[in-house]
Amino acid sequence: MSKKQQLEQIAVESLIPYARNARKHSDEQVAQIAASIREFGFNAPVLVDAENGIIAGHGRVLAARKLGLAEVPCVRLSHLTDTQRRAYVLADNKLALNAEWDEEMLGLELSELREVDFDLNLTGFNGDVIERFLNPEESEEASVDYKDKTMAERFETYDESIVRQIVLIYSVTQYDSVIDALGDYAEKNGLSNNTEVINHLLETNGYAISERTTEES
Repeated sequence: MSKKQQLEQIAVESLIPYARNARKHSDEQVAQIAASIREFGFNAPVLVDAENGIIAGHGRVLAARKLGLAEVPCVRLSHLTDTQRRAYVLADNKLALNAEWDEEMLGLELSELREVDFDLNLTGFNGDVIERFLNPEESEEASVDYKDKTMAERFETYDESIVRQIVLIYSVTQYDSVIDALGDYAEKNGLSNNTEVINHLLETNGYAISERTTEES
């Protein structure tokens, strides 16, 4: 690094989103980021290149626009080569996802924050997840044990955890078993394809299916 990095205040309108940014930000998440900025301040600078192209912080810039901020703090990473910049766009997002939560410690933190009436939604966790960590014993009792169930039996179980099960078991090693189970479920319920099966399972458990999903199928 040739020189010490400095914090700059740059106009939001002059920041250029990376056209090939692989990370998506839903309206809901942008609203969460905006609420976080409103509560805690803009504490994580946007990372930009020499031409004000955004390297990291696309969600924060969208939130800044939502809040009507004219400027945001930025750090210019002019020392990166073009190849490094493109790789870092990915790394900045993925590396944080590789960490794991200490669930016991997380539950303790959430519990103590709730005791002082802090809005736990500002932590980024949603209500169901918050309750799972605040009441782990109740969550364990309510969960379904899939250990000894066949793939088809898992799909027959109407429980909210079926959504997580679909994600967890849909792997290369169990692909054929998953497809067979989806086919059996489709035949029993008069469904014509796997997309309809997944949608039916999700809707049965209270998950709304967007029009976009239907159109894409």
